[in-house]
Amino acid sequence: MRENKQTVLVEITVNGNTYQRDIEPRTLLVEFIREELGLTGTHIGCDTSYCGACTIMLNGKLVKSCTCLAVQADGGEVETVESLEQGEQLHPLQTAFSEHHGLQCGYCTPGMLMAAKDLLAANPNPTRDEIRKGISGNLCRCTGYQNIYTAVDAAAKQMRET
Repeated sequence: MRENKQTVLVEITVNGNTYQRDIEPRTLLVEFIREELGLTGTHIGCDTSYCGACTIMLNGKLVKSCTCLAVQADGGEVETVESLEQGEQLHPLQTAFSEHHGLQCGYCTPGMLMAAKDLLAANPNPTRDEIRKGISGNLCRCTGYQNIYTAVDAAAKQMRET
């Protein structure tokens, strides 16, 4: 028996580059990013939106890409963790996570970075409680969060000073 797979053409701008691909309508946005584009910074952690490892920006809004179909992003703009580094210059959040030990295994880090970036764009001087709430959609099983909060706070300070 021959399988007849239907595909749809999508055009999605990811990190400033526009891509057109024929994909199956059921392709998740996280699969499109990782498998079609080879951008593996966005992680697949749970497929239920619980962990936040797949967090990206879609049209300026924080989205868990494991619960969004790629066809829903057609014509849209996606920003992944790979967009943070500019050339060889790390984003202040990346530097702060490294300097303040805001990561251990690193699996949650891309989603944490994207959530923190979104938080700091809306609130450049968050309190510790606002940081906690801003990244609350992302789970870390290694760090105990204290170093993540410290890293986000340090990045916020650095970003305000530049």
